[in-house]
Amino acid sequence: MVPPADAASGPPAGPPTGDSAPPSSPAPKAPAAGKAGKPKKKGRSKLVMLGALVVVAAGVAYTAGLVMNHADVPNGTTVLGVDIGGSSKQVAIDKLDTALGGRTGAPLKVTVDGDQKEIKPSVAGLTLDTEATVRNVAGRDYNPMTVIGSLFGGTHEAEPTVTVDEEKLRDALGRLAGNSGTAREGTITFKPGKVVPVYGREGRGLDIDKAVTAVSDAYRERAETGKDKPVDLPVVAKRPTISKSEVNAKMKSFAQPAMSGLVTIKTDDAHAIQFGPDRSLPQILSMKPINGKLQPHFDLAAIKRLYGQTFDGVLIERADGSKKPVTPQEVAIAMQTALRGKTPADRTAVIETSPN
Repeated sequence: MVPPADAASGPPAGPPTGDSAPPSSPAPKAPAAGKAGKPKKKGRSKLVMLGALVVVAAGVAYTAGLVMNHADVPNGTTVLGVDIGGSSKQVAIDKLDTALGGRTGAPLKVTVDGDQKEIKPSVAGLTLDTEATVRNVAGRDYNPMTVIGSLFGGTHEAEPTVTVDEEKLRDALGRLAGNSGTAREGTITFKPGKVVPVYGREGRGLDIDKAVTAVSDAYRERAETGKDKPVDLPVVAKRPTISKSEVNAKMKSFAQPAMSGLVTIKTDDAHAIQFGPDRSLPQILSMKPINGKLQPHFDLAAIKRLYGQTFDGVLIERADGSKKPVTPQEVAIAMQTALRGKTPADRTAVIETSPN
């Protein structure tokens, strides 16, 4: 049998070679490192979303805190442990006065060279000013930490305003020094119905400059902690600055005449009051050492307490044309001249309502 023509004449069977081979598909290229084909990280997207949620939540909380925190005193405000937040100014002041009155109004216990004494803060010019304290913290607080924290019971401790009238404190310590330690300043004391000379002597006495600092610091500490412990005041060797001759001279020129009888202080519209040596004058009068001399000192608070309502409704015309009530200072000035008088007429002083 004759084979088919195409089979006989064709090339032998086998794999194609050379140019006769059909074109082959190119092999796929491996993807370049770090480019297409790398899977995306899902964790990064979640962190971004979480951060956005936190920001939104904080914004909502801040807004809510501002809306809820509309009182005079911001929520969460405390002073010396007393919560005054979320209240009006007056309520906050009343809370502080009630809670801290015992700490700030009670006498301070002090010792001078082993001798224990007391100082009344009201007399010594020591005050926790609750009105100023509340005034300083009142108003909107826009601090995000404070606003958001108030929603979750957070607190903000405000600084109390403690004031010290150094002149009053020095005066109180000076009177304390006259009765403490072994040193003694020359002076004159006024007792019911009599006046007593006190001659100075050398010894150990109160260092008033350092005592001012010690008492001020102790008052602040007690206001902050509530702990009431005696204050050991510093003492130094002292010599009296008021001589015996000065004491004797002021006994004759002022003290004895002052306590010799009643003095009358009145206004020109018939309002009048008398001060006498048996009761009122010893509460008013004392002597103060100034540059080696004794000068009369008038307790203005005692004067005001003693004349009470005597001058109610009396108005004094001032230099600027305004009219104001009688003051303890005016009574004291009138009293200075009257106290040296010998006759009832001389011992009467008139406060003019229209001095100009």
